[in-house]
Amino acid sequence: MPVGLFRVCLLVITAIVNHPLFFPKENGTVPENTEEIIQKMKEREESLRLEQLRLEQEIADQEATQKALEKAAVVVEESKEEKVRWDMWTALSMVIFLLIELWRQDFQEGNWQDTGGEEDDMAVLGKAFKGVAFPNKAVLASFYEKRILATTGDMARMRETVEGFADDLLEALRSVCNRDADMEVEDCVGVGSMYENWRVRKPFVCDLIVPFAPPEPYCFCYQTWCSGDSFPPDEQGYGTIKVCRADEDATGCICDKTKLGEDMLCLLHSQVSSTRPSSEMEDLLCFKNTQYLDANQVMKWFQIAVTKAWNRISHKYEFDLSFSLLDSPGALKIKFKSGKSIAFNLTPVVQYENSDVYFISHFPRSSLAADVPSSTHWFLTFAVYERRFIQLVSKTLPANACHVSCLQILSFLHGKQCSLTGPSGLTNYHLKTVLLHLLQARPSQDWAPEKLEARLQDMLKFLERCLHEKKLYHFFIGNGKVPAELGFPIIFQRAEPLNLFRPFVLRRDIYRKMVDTFHEMLRNMSALINEYTVHIPLAHTNGIRKE
Repeated sequence: MPVGLFRVCLLVITAIVNHPLFFPKENGTVPENTEEIIQKMKEREESLRLEQLRLEQEIADQEATQKALEKAAVVVEESKEEKVRWDMWTALSMVIFLLIELWRQDFQEGNWQDTGGEEDDMAVLGKAFKGVAFPNKAVLASFYEKRILATTGDMARMRETVEGFADDLLEALRSVCNRDADMEVEDCVGVGSMYENWRVRKPFVCDLIVPFAPPEPYCFCYQTWCSGDSFPPDEQGYGTIKVCRADEDATGCICDKTKLGEDMLCLLHSQVSSTRPSSEMEDLLCFKNTQYLDANQVMKWFQIAVTKAWNRISHKYEFDLSFSLLDSPGALKIKFKSGKSIAFNLTPVVQYENSDVYFISHFPRSSLAADVPSSTHWFLTFAVYERRFIQLVSKTLPANACHVSCLQILSFLHGKQCSLTGPSGLTNYHLKTVLLHLLQARPSQDWAPEKLEARLQDMLKFLERCLHEKKLYHFFIGNGKVPAELGFPIIFQRAEPLNLFRPFVLRRDIYRKMVDTFHEMLRNMSALINEYTVHIPLAHTNGIRKE
């Protein structure tokens, strides 16, 4: 009973406390419109549902992006590892390639030092030598005596005649030139096959180079491809000659390089000695608007000067002098009243510093400088050093050594083949370069006269290998083994070797013609030699046949 009464009292008190009348009307939170509240609650519920869906979608997208990033990171890691492995293999391959290349070059140089070994013969001889009969000693000796010696007996007398007349002509040239404005001409120097005693093909032509220098106060400044200046690969072997004032080089004056002002005067130079205008630089045989010596201008000046000199002394001689070739301005011909003639080349050159290396304006009868980059690029010739080297080596060889005979025979065969099939890129200078390499590589006793046959084969083998590899290096450029007695400039010894066959690498038609001419010469060798050989019993004429 008390418990029931307590419950009733508690219910009454609760009802009284929660009655609306106990609270002010303005603070009431009970809305008057229940339907509107329900509608808003539904809208709110819908918006919360949409927001939930949006958040779930964003979470899903973030998870997908995270997975993609993790996957990309894994791929990048794998690619980095693969790249590292690939870079290691690439570097290792390059190192192996470089080692092989260095070994190959060393191996080639080693072969050049021993070109007569039997083991090397099989490596050098190619398909072109299979079935080629090499004439034996008796046939070669008969051929050399009948064809070579019989036609070269007058060379010494011809050299004396040409040199004597050239000296007289140059002396007259100096007299007709203006010493204050024209180039100063020096004495001529004989070079080439006539002065190295190996020319065999007629007509005999003497090659003379004539050094010249600019008038005072000018001098020549030289730039070569190996002097540190930038020269493209196709200009290797060339250089440029700049005409400068000698007093500027000596004093280091900067008056021509700095504006001194109207009221200032250089104490070293007067106004008269200021830089010459462009027209006067052209009078110094420079290319238009430059200070670089122009080979074409030099040849025009030299040809005019030679003509004037001949007009002054022509009354002293009973022959005529004329220019024999249009494309070789220095090619001269002496015509006697008897109908005989003597041809020689007089070519102006510029001496490189105090050496016997010369910048040459052009090569008579040669394709060495057929593609000169421009008329301001001059080819460097080492002909004087080549002559000296042959003379120096000849002193150490046995009596009647066969080195000159080898070059004469090979030059004759090459000339005969070219007369049959036409000229090719292969020249006598290439043949002489082969001989120079072999002279340096082989000991002196290998050049005894009885070894003519073996040395001739060596030259042919060496030349075939060079043709196959398209590499025949200039003998002096890059050769650190040049004898010190020659006094050869060290700058050219330290230069990169110059490949004389480089022009044929990209010109496949000329290269193919050169190789074909060489192979034809090998096949026709016996026939060409037997044509000029007296009859020898068959037992002595059997050639050495390479299988």
